[in-house]
Amino acid sequence: MKLEAVIFDLDGVVTDTAHLHFIAWRDVAQEIGITIDPVFNEQLKGISRMASLQRILQHGGKAAHFSQAECEALCARKNNHYVATLASLTPASILPGITDLLHDLRARGIRIGLASVSLNAPIILNALGITPLFDYCADASRIKHSKPDPEIFLLACRGLGVTAQHAIGIEDAQAGIQAINACGMAAVGIGDDLTGAGLLLPSTRELNWHRLDAYWQRLHSASAPAKE
Repeated sequence: MKLEAVIFDLDGVVTDTAHLHFIAWRDVAQEIGITIDPVFNEQLKGISRMASLQRILQHGGKAAHFSQAECEALCARKNNHYVATLASLTPASILPGITDLLHDLRARGIRIGLASVSLNAPIILNALGITPLFDYCADASRIKHSKPDPEIFLLACRGLGVTAQHAIGIEDAQAGIQAINACGMAAVGIGDDLTGAGLLLPSTRELNWHRLDAYWQRLHSASAPAKE
């Protein structure tokens, strides 16, 4: 079976804006009397803005203290904080190995997609200077259900004109790996302890075309999926 597309998550795979998200959420949480730290922030990886806020409110014992309209206002404040920090992103902010991989995929005629729950994904790609390398960008504005629901990866496949069975998805969050598996794509995980990743790599430094190709070939041979 031919590999036709590779679909990337954004935060933690293409670039790392987790610290920017943390600063923005920390500031908004402090405004309403809740303290969060980087350890708690790990729970917010790969989920939507509203879902992140709900976890913060539950963490602070204030889940029932805010109306839907107030929650939407808090999410907007967080986003304003976050967007203001995106000006610090440059092509140097792309994680190691990603630029070379994108060029290798394009040279081989493999479609390249993005599946990010960030509403700011287009802004981030522009800041990184790699928008032209992506054939389709599926972001939160186009879906109803966030990861681990597979909707965003299925949307990316449709946008690229491929079936999920002919694509690899790359994620750094457990919710993302679950979403990839739920739609029948091959899953590559970046980081530690990502259950369900057929290929698990410690960082993007180890992510390259040769590893993806070898994983795909092994996946579709008689042998079991590989882990490295």
